[in-house]
Amino acid sequence: MAISVFDLFRIGIGPSSSHTVGPMRAARDFVMALTAPKVSRVVVRLHGSLAATGVGHGTDNAVVMGLMGETPEAVDLDTIAERLAALDNSEPLRLPNGQALAFQRARDIEWDEACLPFHPNAMVLTAYEGDTVISTNTYYSLGGGFYVDQACADRGGLDEDKTALPYPFESANELLTLCQQHGLSISELMLENEKAWRSEAAIRDELLTIWHAMRQSIDNGLEATGRLPGGLNVRRRAHSLHQQLLSPPDNQRLIVTSFTVMDWVNLFALAVNEENAAGKRMVTAPTNGAAGIVPAVLAYYLKFEPDACDADVVNFLLTAGAMGILCKKNASISGAEVGCQGEVGSACAMAAAGLAEVLGGTPRQVENAAEIGLEHNLGLTCDPVAGLVQVPCIERNAIASVKAINAARMALHGDGDHFVSLDKVIRTMRDTGRDMQDKYKETSKGGLAVNAIEC
Repeated sequence: MAISVFDLFRIGIGPSSSHTVGPMRAARDFVMALTAPKVSRVVVRLHGSLAATGVGHGTDNAVVMGLMGETPEAVDLDTIAERLAALDNSEPLRLPNGQALAFQRARDIEWDEACLPFHPNAMVLTAYEGDTVISTNTYYSLGGGFYVDQACADRGGLDEDKTALPYPFESANELLTLCQQHGLSISELMLENEKAWRSEAAIRDELLTIWHAMRQSIDNGLEATGRLPGGLNVRRRAHSLHQQLLSPPDNQRLIVTSFTVMDWVNLFALAVNEENAAGKRMVTAPTNGAAGIVPAVLAYYLKFEPDACDADVVNFLLTAGAMGILCKKNASISGAEVGCQGEVGSACAMAAAGLAEVLGGTPRQVENAAEIGLEHNLGLTCDPVAGLVQVPCIERNAIASVKAINAARMALHGDGDHFVSLDKVIRTMRDTGRDMQDKYKETSKGGLAVNAIEC
């Protein structure tokens, strides 16, 4: 199956690609396909992880926006709260075709934590005319904004994109072999593959658009103050940390420079993930829960590398995308499926590889960087407190960003030869996810999600 970097890097909204972005798109698809002349009611039943952490992740709100015809990349974020309030005040829900129907969230959104067989992120949408069912479908949100309906799930998953790529690969070993055979770097090979879908100019322009969206989420996070929504009363820290770095207190002015650099990396990641937690505009990288790592490491490189340029941004994202594709194809990027190792772990590998690439690493050094980044996130659980993408998610992105930089530096000090391959680590992530108890996979029923709450 051919996967583009633009399948991994998508502009959407927070706080979750699997619980917000995917369900919104699926709900929109469902209502856009309705052909009945009159729809009187739509019922949404959320299953598994979508039910267990859906309130904290805003899944119900995202689905309602989808039923109204909105998309994650285009919805006006400033109007969502007002439109939901109007709905709760008995105003009708208006479908994309103009039909208006009564919709009560307390009645028409059902929560069922029982998992459906194909994937733990599932929802069933049913449309009625009177008491008659006129359409129903089941959707599975696979992480990163990917989703399939029941027919696609019955065929085994995502419909294959059969685009013929000049350099197809299914494993890191195949990727490295192709690079060696054709004398290409990983970013050069990825660029050639992307040309199967769009021109080189369009690829570069769209990747820079992705970076600008990432950069905007950093900038917005640096400006925002106050507390994050959701009830945990988590204080935003990026703004105050930024002010400290710009004007450090007298007793901190002699701090070793390398520590200050690490503070900037932490800052960039915190800024992005605080914006994500607040439900703002975001880029999946490869998910929203792990959206801060790739932009934080790329922002670090651009800030501290004097010769950095737009070409580096393109090469960084192309290389990071290659690692994300490998994780997606051979394991999972869904926290509900394999825990946070599939989200933060994959993002750490992606960022480490991208950094190693722009710092001049060979393909084998780049693969080594990704392997180090992922290997040392194996077993990471997804245990968000109160079902919110805040604790431990925000700090976890900062820690993984620093880890990605360290992974790249370690790999670049070697010659690319190492004991455990990236393919084996990805396979281990997949197997570990299968063995992990469900309470540690985005259900908020284990780990910090239960131990951090005072009774």
